[in-house]
Amino acid sequence: MQLDKQFWYGVALGVLGIVLFSSKAVMVKLAYNYNVDAISVLLLRMLFSFPFYLVIAYWYRNQNTDALVEAKDYVWLVFFGLVGYYLASYFDFVGLTYIKASLERIILFLYPTIVLLFNRIFLKKAITKIQIIAIILTYLGIVIAFSDEVAISGSDTYLGGFFILLSAITYASYLVGSGWLIPKFGVMKFTAYAMMVSCVCVFIHYGLVNEMDIFSFSWEVYGLGFLIACFATVIPSFLVSASIKMINSSNFAIIAGIGPISTIILAAVFLNEVLTWLQLFGALVVIVGILLVSTRKAT
Repeated sequence: MQLDKQFWYGVALGVLGIVLFSSKAVMVKLAYNYNVDAISVLLLRMLFSFPFYLVIAYWYRNQNTDALVEAKDYVWLVFFGLVGYYLASYFDFVGLTYIKASLERIILFLYPTIVLLFNRIFLKKAITKIQIIAIILTYLGIVIAFSDEVAISGSDTYLGGFFILLSAITYASYLVGSGWLIPKFGVMKFTAYAMMVSCVCVFIHYGLVNEMDIFSFSWEVYGLGFLIACFATVIPSFLVSASIKMINSSNFAIIAGIGPISTIILAAVFLNEVLTWLQLFGALVVIVGILLVSTRKAT
């Protein structure tokens, strides 16, 4: 009974984290209305996030866990911090310059299926028949939604979709790695360290390719950067890590199906984005695939 209660508590944390993460794409698209590029918005996101993670890392520096942390674990932490919240975020922000926020979330939703595949390949976790059906339906729905957008918006949609796909692959890698490392470091310490690595990577990237003066943006851009940092980065990053610890990465990947729904709603309200009936059908197929496995716990 206690285990079931913890499981559903983990599901609730995961859902809240996913919804908050979903708001990120909408706020990024709003920021693009003020003539800023992807790396500048990403820099503001990490710049406002960094102090939070620095304080949390210091606060939990002496946190002890049952598992022994080895030197190689820190190497993996740096790797997954670089891959998960630097590369995944950068690819996502670039992709959003080409496609709708709502379509971005539908394509990005490939990452739960990639998590299942990575868990099978690297961690030898079995994929159930119902998960296979869910994967097939998910890909089918994304193909339907994506192909219709190409007909509407042109070939740039392919480029945007490619970057979002790269984001999905890199973020899936982070989720699999975090599921393995979180028990060793603890939720708070691991999340803070991984995000600090990502922040430093973004600072270096901006320093190398800087084309815009960070002090030249309008106040709306700084405001959106702060909101992205707090409500679409810091808070959900800890919620997601806590959820993964409680229900494992495969189960988290499944409940993440709420992401496309929340983004479609938010994009319609704040960006006036409208999906075609065919795209909505594709999104529905994706959601149905997730519902097939959400009624039972993944192995």
